[in-house]
Amino acid sequence: MESTAWMQLHSVMNAQPERRPFARATLRRIGAFARPHRRRIWQFVVLSVGTALLAVATPVLAGRVVDAIVSHGDRSTVVRLAVLIALIALAEAAFGILGRWLSSTLGEGLILDLRTAVFDHVQRMPVAFFTRTRTGALVSRLNNDVIGAQRAFSNTLSGVVSNLVTLLLTLAVMLTLSWQITLLALVLLPVFVIPARRMGSRMAKLQREAANLNASMGTRMTERFSAPGATLVKLFGRPEDESVEFAARARRVRDIGVRTAMAQSAFITALTLVSALALALVYGLGGWFALRGTLQPGAVVSLALLLTRLYAPLTSLAGARVEVMSALVSFERVFEVLDLKPLIEEKPDARAVPEGPAAVEFDNVRFGYPSADKVSLASLEEVAALDTRSGAEVLHGISFRAEPGQTVALVGSSGAGKSTIAQLLPRLYDTDAGVVRIGGVDVRDLSAASMRATLGMVTQDGHLFHDSVRENLLLARPGATEGELWDVLRRARLEDLVRSLPDGLDTVVGERGYRLSGGERQRMTIARLLLARQRVVILDEATAHLDNTSEAAVQEALVEALEGRTAVVIAHRLSTIRAADVILVVEAGRIVERGTHEVLLAADGRYAELHRTQFEKHAPGTNVTESVGVGVGVGVAVA
Repeated sequence: MESTAWMQLHSVMNAQPERRPFARATLRRIGAFARPHRRRIWQFVVLSVGTALLAVATPVLAGRVVDAIVSHGDRSTVVRLAVLIALIALAEAAFGILGRWLSSTLGEGLILDLRTAVFDHVQRMPVAFFTRTRTGALVSRLNNDVIGAQRAFSNTLSGVVSNLVTLLLTLAVMLTLSWQITLLALVLLPVFVIPARRMGSRMAKLQREAANLNASMGTRMTERFSAPGATLVKLFGRPEDESVEFAARARRVRDIGVRTAMAQSAFITALTLVSALALALVYGLGGWFALRGTLQPGAVVSLALLLTRLYAPLTSLAGARVEVMSALVSFERVFEVLDLKPLIEEKPDARAVPEGPAAVEFDNVRFGYPSADKVSLASLEEVAALDTRSGAEVLHGISFRAEPGQTVALVGSSGAGKSTIAQLLPRLYDTDAGVVRIGGVDVRDLSAASMRATLGMVTQDGHLFHDSVRENLLLARPGATEGELWDVLRRARLEDLVRSLPDGLDTVVGERGYRLSGGERQRMTIARLLLARQRVVILDEATAHLDNTSEAAVQEALVEALEGRTAVVIAHRLSTIRAADVILVVEAGRIVERGTHEVLLAADGRYAELHRTQFEKHAPGTNVTESVGVGVGVGVAVA
C-alpha cells in the first residue's frame, strides 16, 4: 500500500499542468511509433492480466486455509493450500521479473526510436535553427521529454491494465463474499483520492520550483565551468558575488527538499492511517457477521487481504489520467520538434556535382536571414512568442564568377556580408532570389553528399570537438590511413606538436580544442581540409589566429592544398590576398569594387582606403615592407 501511494504521489508531482483534451493526431502518431513493438506490448498486457489474477488468488486461498483450520478439516487440505499459495508466490515473482524485462525493453526500445528520430531530424535543420535555439532546451527534448513519453508504455500502460484487471476481479470476489462490507469499504474511497489530489497539487508546485532552480543552477554551472566562461569569470567576474548568488539558489532547493520530505511523510502517514481504519472496519463488521453465523471466518480474512488489493489500484487509477496527460504532453513536445520542417531540404532527384574542376558562380543573389518562426520554436528559445518579422535583406544583387582553379577574395568592413556570401555557397542558407552554382549547377539541385565531397571550408573559429586529434581529422575522411594523417599534419606544420603530445594522435584536444593555442587550432582545421581533398575551398579568415611566422609556414601547405582548386577567400588582413585572381570589395551587401590588387590600388577607391588604413596602423619601427613581403608569399599560396 505504501509503495503504491509513493508511486501515485510521484506521478502527480511530475505531471504537467496541462488540461488539454487528447489530440487524435497525436494518438495516431504514438501508435505509429508503438507499431514496431506491438508484439511485445501484447505480451506485456497478457502478462499484466496474469499478474493481476495471481494477486487476487492469494487472499482467496488464505481465507480457505482459515476455514479449514476453524472447521478442523483435513490436514492435507491445509498443506495443499499452503503449497498452492507458495507456488503462486513463485509465479508472481517470475511474472514480476519477466514483466520488468518486457517493460524495460519496451520502454528503452521506444526511447531509442524517439531519440534517433529527433536526433536525425535535428541534424537536418539549417544553421539558422541552431543560432536561435538554446542548446539546453534542445537536449531536454532528447532526454526529459523522450523519457516522459517512454513512461507511457513502461509505467502507465502496465499500471492501467494490471490495476483495472485487479480492481474488477477484487470487487467481484469481495461482492461474492460480502456485498455489505464491500460497499462500506468503497465509501472510504474519497478519503484516499482527495488527499492524493490536493497533496499532489501542492507537491507538484514545489517540484516545479525545485526543477526550475536546478535547471537555473545547471545552466549557470555549465556556463561558468566551460573554459571560456571560467576565463571570463577570472578576468572580469566577481567570484564572491557568484558564490553568494549560487548559494542562495542552493539554499532554496534545500528548503524545498525539506518541505517536500515532510509533505511526503504526512501524506504517506495519512494514507496508512486510512488503510488501517478500513482494515479495522472489515475486521469489526466482518467479525460481527462471523459471530452471527452469516459470514465464514475465512471470508473475513480474505476480505481484509483483498481490501489491500482494492485501494492500491483504485488510488493508482484515480491518477491514471494525470499520468496519461503527462505522457501525452511529453509526446507532443517531441513531435513539436519533429514537425518543424527543415528550411533547406534535398530534392528527391538531387544530382551529384559534375566531375572535373568546378567553377563557382553567384548570379544576382539576394538574401535576408529568415524570421524566427520559420526556423525555430518558442519553447526552444524560451520566449513567449516567436518574432514573425522577416529579416532585412543583407545581400543585394551579388554577382561574380570564380573559374576553375581561380581564387576570388572578398574584403570589406565587418558586417558587410562577406561571411554570408560564404555560407550561401555550401548551402547553409538558401537564397531569396538569384542562383548560386557549383560546376554550373544550382546548389539547390545538388545532393548534400556530393556537396560535402566537393566543397571544404575553414571557418574563423577553428572549431574542434572534445575528442582526439585522430577523430577530429577523420571527420574529413573517415577512411584515411595513419600515414595520411601524419602527412597532412606535417604539411600543416603540426607534426612535431602532435608527436610531442602525451598520446600522439589519440590525445584529446579538450572542449572546443582549448588545450591547443588559437593558431594550433586553426592549423588543425587546415590539416582537416588537406585531408578532405575537395575541389572547391572556402577560407573564412583561415589565418586570422596565426602570427607571421606560423602564417608563413601554413602558406606552404596551402600552396599545395589550393593548387588547381577553386577558392573563395575572406580576409580582413589585405596582405593575405594580394595575389588573388579577383578581389571583390563588399560593402553593405553589395560589390562596390572588383579587380586585382594593383588595379584596385590604382583606382584609389574603397579598397585603397582599406589598404591605407590597415598599413598605417603598424606601430613605429615596424617594417611595412617585410609585412607586405609576407603578404606576397600568402598571395601566391592562395592563387
